[in-house]
Amino acid sequence: MLEASLNQIEQLVSDLMQKNAQLTEQNATLGQELAQAKEENETLQLSLMEQEEKNGATAARIQALVDRANAGVVNA
Repeated sequence: MLEASLNQIEQLVSDLMQKNAQLTEQNATLGQELAQAKEENETLQLSLMEQEEKNGATAARIQALVDRANAGVVNA
């Protein structure tokens, strides 16, 4: 009886250690994926900010052209 209990405990400990190793490896993989996702997110945010700046500059140029066109129509 005691021998059977010890064998069960040994098997459970072995199973737990194997599961722990799997989870540790999975955690490391997820940590790497998270770091990559954060880096990609930062890159996309910088790209978005640059695009917003370009769009703002383009909008300002278009507005200046519209203003000039309107001024030309008023003076004509």
